[in-house]
Amino acid sequence: MGASNILRIAVAIIRDEDGHVLLVRKQGTSAFMQPGGKIEDGEHAADALCRELAEELSMVVAPDALIPIGHAVAPAANEPDTDVHAEIFEVRTIGAISIAAEIAEAQWVDPAAAGALELAPLSRDHILPLARRNNKVNLV
Repeated sequence: MGASNILRIAVAIIRDEDGHVLLVRKQGTSAFMQPGGKIEDGEHAADALCRELAEELSMVVAPDALIPIGHAVAPAANEPDTDVHAEIFEVRTIGAISIAAEIAEAQWVDPAAAGALELAPLSRDHILPLARRNNKVNLV
């Protein structure tokens, strides 16, 4: 049986020219995860992701620059007894990235060689395997 709490989130797969995927670590936490965050009540997932990318990474991304990839469910990395229900998007184009808000660190990670990092379950079990299988898309 799943966790008793559900957190609806929107997350991004952002790649550099070498196919590395951007992961972030929030302040006060140890696990790296996809950029993104909570979908507010009444908010569309794409709009939530654009808002979160602006807040966390100072990125200006339009909803039409997002490619919907799918949905995944995983245990939340930082909230006990909570599952994240994630809407996953690839970001077609990005500008400069500058960590902001609650983000402590950002790293470009080879999806096939991220084993040394502590990863959030969503990134470890869903996002990085997806990125390994679908590495033909170059998004920067």
